[in-house]
Amino acid sequence: MNTSKLKLAVKIGNLEFKNPVMTASGTFGYGPEFEDFIDINRLGGIVVKGTTLNAREGNNYPRMAETPSGMLNAVGLQNKGVDVFCNEIYPRIQDYKTNIFVNVSGSTVEEYVKTAERINELEHIPGIELNISCPNVKEGGMAFGTSCPSAVAVTHAVRQVYKKTMVVKLSPNVTNIADIAKAVEAVGADGISLINTLLAMAINAETRRAVLSTTTGGLSGPAIKPIALRMVWQVAQAVKIPIMGMGGIMNSTDAIEFMLAGATAIQIGTANFIDPSVSMKVIDGIEDYMKRHHIQDINSLIGGMLQQ
Repeated sequence: MNTSKLKLAVKIGNLEFKNPVMTASGTFGYGPEFEDFIDINRLGGIVVKGTTLNAREGNNYPRMAETPSGMLNAVGLQNKGVDVFCNEIYPRIQDYKTNIFVNVSGSTVEEYVKTAERINELEHIPGIELNISCPNVKEGGMAFGTSCPSAVAVTHAVRQVYKKTMVVKLSPNVTNIADIAKAVEAVGADGISLINTLLAMAINAETRRAVLSTTTGGLSGPAIKPIALRMVWQVAQAVKIPIMGMGGIMNSTDAIEFMLAGATAIQIGTANFIDPSVSMKVIDGIEDYMKRHHIQDINSLIGGMLQQ
């Protein structure tokens, strides 16, 4: 086997990734924060932190907590708004030789649309990750991604103004994730990313109070991996567009499992907090797996789980 010709490239929409390894929104900053630890240009892509139309302060502290096999967060999309991103942050990252996605968030359909319009103007940003796990303030705070009508409304509206690759990030806090995936596929999503964090909480028995200021938050890390794998597998059976899989990926074996379940690419999130160089180790591990199993093309693994 000619190991020098291993094919790690994958495609989502018309966009090619040099390998399937990406970093997840909210766990990697904007990229420069990790330059001392890894070669960012070696990644298939990065997803920068959630960006909204206007600046957001986020939730009160404490807003992060460690839990068994995972972590809770309720940061609340703290960011300086899309104009600061375009004018100050984008010039610092536009020369990365990897696919940069911006995680677009909002509280109304109009906010999503205006933010996406601004990102659409940036030449070196080839894609957005539409985060529909945000609360829809016009519908009483229910997340856009928890019903087909609201998921369709925001995805369709953004599709009208955003002309590049649009991947929709789904909320796992639903009864049937496949229905939501099919709904956003029908109105123009180029891909699906899942899963976002699971709604959870922690209590301090000594103080008898919730650990987080918001009481509940989003659970991530190894604890959610079996649920994430199941949802990626379910969605892969339901849609024809590619999937970015995530949820507790800590090493290359986890990454391979997500691809076998149907993911075309994977995102590493919580693991970045534990080991800032983990993404490089995952790329190396995938290459080693391919050599050991005599796999020339990574695409042959996608959805390749064998039946019992």
